[in-house]
Amino acid sequence: MIDTEGFTPLTPREGTALGDDVYAVLGEAIIRGTLRPGDRLRDVELASRLGVSRTPVREALQRLERLGLVEVAANRYTRVSELHPRANADTIEFMTYVAGDAMILGLARCTDEQLVDLVGSVDALVEASSRDDHLAILGATVGLYQLTIRATGNHVFVTIMREAGLALQRNLQAWTPPVEDADTRTERYRALRQAVADRDGRRAEALLLEINHIVTPA
Repeated sequence: MIDTEGFTPLTPREGTALGDDVYAVLGEAIIRGTLRPGDRLRDVELASRLGVSRTPVREALQRLERLGLVEVAANRYTRVSELHPRANADTIEFMTYVAGDAMILGLARCTDEQLVDLVGSVDALVEASSRDDHLAILGATVGLYQLTIRATGNHVFVTIMREAGLALQRNLQAWTPPVEDADTRTERYRALRQAVADRDGRRAEALLLEINHIVTPA
């Protein structure tokens, strides 16, 4: 039986669907470890603890299954999935390519105000890297990617990445900076800053691939 003591009845938020609230609560519980790999997820039990009907719980579990956070065997179990052994490496590769494409599109389309924010986000990366603050580097990287994706102005791009956010967050829990030497890493981030300031999306994409050690197919 899962530990549901940390769950309290939900208070519906104005303008949001109840299924979205349940999805957020369960997703965060998986990321925090309140719900652990292998834990069985019974919709009746969760609905009772959250003070909702079974319908929004089932909707939330279906969404979490599509993201890979939950696995279902029909008429047998619904449970928190085990993290794939390559989850961290594959997610870094995926997000590097996504961010690279977003740089090409976003830097061509963004307003001058958005460009200032993007440059500031890379400045935060440079500063965090110079201090060799791994947690701050991750935070600044996530912030840069989010700003870049929004700068594309592409609704599908933004919506899909927002939906995938929980899975990406879980997969990157074992993340470490891509370059161990702080000086080398910081110089690469400075080069990325210049590419962003110049609106050079192709150069920014190439630098992201280099920074994250992604080798493109020949």
